[in-house]
Amino acid sequence: MSWCNALMKSGSVARVLCISALCLLPAACGFQLRGDVVIPFNAIHIDAPTGSPIAADLTRKLQLASIKLVASAAPSANNNDARLVISVDSRDKIILSLSGAGRVREFQLKLRVAFQLIDAKGEVLIPTSEVNLTRIMSFDDAFVLAKQQEEALLYRDMEAEVVQQILRRLSQVKRTA
Repeated sequence: MSWCNALMKSGSVARVLCISALCLLPAACGFQLRGDVVIPFNAIHIDAPTGSPIAADLTRKLQLASIKLVASAAPSANNNDARLVISVDSRDKIILSLSGAGRVREFQLKLRVAFQLIDAKGEVLIPTSEVNLTRIMSFDDAFVLAKQQEEALLYRDMEAEVVQQILRRLSQVKRTA
């Protein structure tokens, strides 16, 4: 620790060099921030169950990535490149454990999303894939309102994770000419 104190008391050039070396250290091991997702499509139609929060979040993320979202799945009408079909968007809440008095102590929250990507020619680019996420939530009768808010927060977190996984899979699609 004495070398650190000596460095701080020394000139600013040594301090700058030390800080620069510490900043470059993560890059030396190959660490890289994820960055923006690049989707290889000009336009996408999202076909999802009505009121799907996954579809709404995907719509926002794709618009931020400058992907045109089209209302019709007909390729000739809107010249869209792909159709993302979300066939399953379901939530489950399962009792995981009970107290000795028969009261719920833990729940398991599940989010299941199944999707498929089809190009304008009808070729399946991503076969039907599922993303299944679970979270365990403790429960206490004394804090029902807080636990309801925690449950909603956990579901929103899982939805955001599903959207990120779908976007990463979309960005990995190799298109044939």
